[in-house]
Amino acid sequence: MSSFKLPDKLTFAGQSIPLDNWQVRERIEYEFYQFLEDQGESIILAKRTGRCFAPAEKQLADAGLPDDLKYMLLVESKCIAAAYSRAKASGPWQFINSTGKRYKLHNERWLDERRNLEMSTEAAIKYLRYLRELQGDWFLAMASYNAGEDRVRKLLKEQNVTDFWRMHGPRETMRYVARIIAAKEIYSQPEKYLGLTKKDLYPPLETETVTVTIKEAQRRLTSIAEEYGTYFLELKMLNPEFTKDYLPKGSYQVKVPRQTCPNRCFKQDKLP
Repeated sequence: MSSFKLPDKLTFAGQSIPLDNWQVRERIEYEFYQFLEDQGESIILAKRTGRCFAPAEKQLADAGLPDDLKYMLLVESKCIAAAYSRAKASGPWQFINSTGKRYKLHNERWLDERRNLEMSTEAAIKYLRYLRELQGDWFLAMASYNAGEDRVRKLLKEQNVTDFWRMHGPRETMRYVARIIAAKEIYSQPEKYLGLTKKDLYPPLETETVTVTIKEAQRRLTSIAEEYGTYFLELKMLNPEFTKDYLPKGSYQVKVPRQTCPNRCFKQDKLP
């Protein structure tokens, strides 16, 4: 670990980071070495990027937002879809219920769409775009994502500053942005820092999405899994938004392992 040093120049989302400011450099260095201190944890995080970054990269590109924002996933949830915080934030992008509802992420007794990577990424894109337009740059947008836009605007006004790096805020928020920047430096170069090549990362899973229509009052996920050639645990891991062991009456988009006959065939044909 001691052989690595933070570079003299860093950028994030097209913005330069003022590493010539002593307190900025020290804050980012702290997070940089915190990641490298626990090599086992950092290796697992890097491996997860092979699976969780791909959907986010496509959605960010389609939306015209910086690819660098995907590193927020590592700091928010460690790329864990079922992550849940003490503040009751849920999913890979850690939405609290009120913000999730604002961006049409449904949360019911048996369903929490905040835990769906694609759905929550779409919501995060909309929220981050709004914050960027409101605050003027990506550093303040990320700080607002963590602390709330009203709180950040109040802090800037009280301290008569416009620059995130000169703002004194909650310790979590001050660390948050620096940690995302450190994450980009390390996890964009896992071979350099962790000795991992691209083939060492977890590959994206081969899946397809089917429409499941339930006509009875409810249907157990075990039954659905068996119909599509899989098992309860795998179905739950592919669909972390399903929080119970059943689905009530209705139609649902369900992610299942891609059909590969004769080894893995559905028990019945998919939708006509």
